[in-house]
Amino acid sequence: MKKDKTIYWVATGILTGVMLWSAFNFAFNPEMKNAFAHLGLPNWFRIELTTAKLLGSLALLLPFVPAKIKDFAYAGFTITLVSATVAHLSSGDSVLLEIGHLTFLASLVVSYLYYHKINRVLT
Repeated sequence: MKKDKTIYWVATGILTGVMLWSAFNFAFNPEMKNAFAHLGLPNWFRIELTTAKLLGSLALLLPFVPAKIKDFAYAGFTITLVSATVAHLSSGDSVLLEIGHLTFLASLVVSYLYYHKINRVLT
């Protein structure tokens, strides 16, 4: 059980760390406006994505958040990572950039599976 919790928290820490860093970068890095324009995305979406990443990270990190809300956060992050891959590849960015997205997607899957494994044991 302790090993499962450690795996869960490491994977969740990687996932939420990346999402929080990304949200911070989207919010405070002026170059992000150009990056979103390069991907063909409007500036308002940068703000919306920043907010969603902050809320999703809080949902996964706070223990009192209901399981259904956590599941929505996992789904939202999955959509975000898959959409980022599509956006970057569609705009002609390097395939090597997708190594990061796939790594974070793997962390998301591990976090999700271990979250449910831990909670199935506890209930």
